[in-house]
Amino acid sequence: MAVKIAFFDTKSYDRESFDKESQGLDCEIHYYKDRLSVRTAQLAQGKDVVCVFVNDECDARVIGMLADYGVRLIALRCAGFNNVDMAAAKGKMPVVRVPAYSPHAVAEYAVTLMLSLNRKVYRSVSRTREGNFKLQGLMGFDMYGKTAGIIGLGKIAKELVKILRGFGMDVVVYDPYPDTAFAKEHEARVVTLDELYAQSDIISLHCPLTDDTKFIINKDSIAKMKPGVMIVNTGRGKLIHTEDLIDGLRTGRVGSAGLDVYEEEQNFFYEDRSDKMIDDDKLALLLMMPNVIVTSHQAFFTREAMHNIATTTLQNIADWAAGRELKNEVK
Repeated sequence: MAVKIAFFDTKSYDRESFDKESQGLDCEIHYYKDRLSVRTAQLAQGKDVVCVFVNDECDARVIGMLADYGVRLIALRCAGFNNVDMAAAKGKMPVVRVPAYSPHAVAEYAVTLMLSLNRKVYRSVSRTREGNFKLQGLMGFDMYGKTAGIIGLGKIAKELVKILRGFGMDVVVYDPYPDTAFAKEHEARVVTLDELYAQSDIISLHCPLTDDTKFIINKDSIAKMKPGVMIVNTGRGKLIHTEDLIDGLRTGRVGSAGLDVYEEEQNFFYEDRSDKMIDDDKLALLLMMPNVIVTSHQAFFTREAMHNIATTTLQNIADWAAGRELKNEVK
């Protein structure tokens, strides 16, 4: 029998990609626009698998409901799994993910944010469209010779190291379990977290969201940074304590911030809110700041990444259905 999949938080590009890649496979995908939550879990009744994304809720209560409805697998179509209560899933159903859909996509986007912030591209475009061609307020700095600090040294971070070394930047990295051979090969220095804070002109976050990394950027860590540091986050919103970041931006301790993710993004991201008032004061303030770029969790969003997400997710499900080893299971 075909594997029945409840696909939550569906967007048009998801459906297009998964419909294309699922042709010829023995599966039956039921697409739902709603995000998975206690309120919507009943949509999974009678399905074998739920396919979820970054803002779907997979807490203990939801997982218990899914188990009661007969669901036997949670298939994440992303790398992060911080939204899944792994302890609650243990013994009920395995959890699989897409660990490396496109490290290049996210690394390249992190650099896009760095360049846009540094050279004020977003401000310049807005001005020239209004006929203002002045250069005042648009001065940046040479990235060549500056120091970039990268927190985490996984697949994405490694691609970023290569790009920034190509710019002629000094690169320092922190990871509790660093790949020292890679760092040596690409002339990146492995340092402590405090050393990274103190030395970096730009800090980019590429670590998973765990109990240890939640709010790794906070008032204490910001106090250890170079005045005017640039902070870029293409990971998870809760790596940064937003109020502390705003205070750092107000005082000038933080010179600029590029945020593709936000602490409370689930209420806003991936939806059109243009006809509504932003009722999150912190997000509204960040959107108004001239030295901040906020984008809609789109660093992953390339044709190649969407293809890889669909093929890997479907392969994970096929392996589970066939009783094969789950290479991408979250342990």
